Amino acid sequence: MVSGNDNFLRIKTDQHVEASRLKGTMKILIVQTSFLGDTILSTPVISGIKQIYPDAELWMMTTPLSSKLIEHDPLLSGVIAYDKRGMDAGFKGLFAMARRIRQMGFQAVYSLHRSYRTSVLLFLSKIPVRIGFREAKLSFLYHQTFTRNPKDHDVIRNLSILKGHGDPSLFETDMRLFAPDPLTIGEKIRAHIPDKPYAVLVPGSAWETKMWHHDGFRKTASYLLDKGVGVLLLGAREDMETNAMVAKGIDVIDLAGKTSIPDALYIMKHANLVVCNDSMSLHMASAFKIPTVVIFCATSPAFGFGPWKNKARVVEKKLDCKPCSRHGGRRCPMGTDACMKDLDSADVISAINSLLDIS
Repeated sequence: MVSGNDNFLRIKTDQHVEASRLKGTMKILIVQTSFLGDTILSTPVISGIKQIYPDAELWMMTTPLSSKLIEHDPLLSGVIAYDKRGMDAGFKGLFAMARRIRQMGFQAVYSLHRSYRTSVLLFLSKIPVRIGFREAKLSFLYHQTFTRNPKDHDVIRNLSILKGHGDPSLFETDMRLFAPDPLTIGEKIRAHIPDKPYAVLVPGSAWETKMWHHDGFRKTASYLLDKGVGVLLLGAREDMETNAMVAKGIDVIDLAGKTSIPDALYIMKHANLVVCNDSMSLHMASAFKIPTVVIFCATSPAFGFGPWKNKARVVEKKLDCKPCSRHGGRRCPMGTDACMKDLDSADVISAINSLLDIS
């Protein structure tokens, strides 16, 4: 059973174990300062905590870029952008942020991030109730810790931080993203969005070994265009070269390096299909429940980062050397790039047809 506001938390201190009753209007912080996709996968914890403490003032700390993913969530009272690699970097930034958090008067924090820096930051913030994962670095700095099951999808692993309040499966497990008002989207971006059904293709990834070969995306885009489906290519500035190779000579709309996070949210929410690698785009599509074909190259959905609660097809090349990495790498350790180059576009097109019946 999910516990309510009168739930007792067992708080471990250096001297003893005491019961601390959390009641009244609380101010609670959620911390996730990892990658964009990790932030999306963490969003069910927002509704989970609101289910436990419906009257709480709930804040979330993320990176500046990730803050754009959650700034429209109606359950959040505010977002703290922690620029840990920029203006908040180093010991000076760490102590300054800890002081800022301390001054905000949080009664409890749920930390989904497991780094040394986060553990120290929250310890220095002196939040009275600090809850984290047993796998976190310096986990002894938390009052209470819970274990993540590596066999679970990452959504469930994140919800494991609420085990003190009940079985994670009892909480809402939908990921939460909210697209901005169309009037806030740049006029140039709005002009590129087709007035007919369209697919979003995302050929890039932060890791080279997670990227299906650009020629496969190109053939897939051509197939969709032949079927009368509009095709938009999304990507960061770093993906512009790859996207240009996909787009060369075909009638797609390439927006790599031209969209903000809010732009991408709006475009993704209104798409009819997403085709992407194992990347943040997969989780964005899952959150909006967009039909998705995802290509797993060096990695595997068995690691817990596959599609979630949307119509989806997974396409991957079966190889003895795969998966070679949990998160992907910069280069193929075998030197063959087989998982990226040898996967036939016909397999992806077949997955699209089975998903949408557009053959």
